[in-house]
Amino acid sequence: MPKGKIYHTELIEQCKKNNRKAQMRLYNQYCDAMYHIAFRFMKNSQDAEDVMQEAFIKAFSKIDTFQGEVTFGAWLKRIVINKSIDTLKSSKLKFTDVDENYLNIVDDDNWEISNGISAEEVKVAISQLPQKYELVLSLFLIEGYDHQEISQILGITEVNSRTQLLRGKKKLKESLKLIKNGTEY
Repeated sequence: MPKGKIYHTELIEQCKKNNRKAQMRLYNQYCDAMYHIAFRFMKNSQDAEDVMQEAFIKAFSKIDTFQGEVTFGAWLKRIVINKSIDTLKSSKLKFTDVDENYLNIVDDDNWEISNGISAEEVKVAISQLPQKYELVLSLFLIEGYDHQEISQILGITEVNSRTQLLRGKKKLKESLKLIKNGTEY
């Protein structure tokens, strides 16, 4: 096992014993990455900072549940994402339930966009979508969650997740078309 892996495991074990210095080292190791994840959802630095701090508090209080099935970073990232979404939900984010009996959802795996549009432009365009679409698109495209995971995180059905993704994708493509045609200012 690589030396860094051993040290990391020991650091987590020290955190499980409530060692404040170990917690600070782990915090320093992950705080920047977790802040950026929170910022993608919260859109402002103060809210992102608050979410990140609360996520670390929760992580350290629940660190005994960390069993190492995934990396600590992946485990912490999930806490940050869930905390971000909980915060957004508490600020009155509403998802409209969709009547699944009347829907014919077509999975559209075509995510092709015009040449000349950068990944950064796509991220900016996603961030400007209505929040319900932005969250599903961010969780699906950027964070890599599937519809089952998104439905659990957001408290919606898988059909609703697919619907929001398809609607968000349509709005995203329209927005990217404006950028490509130079009519976006």
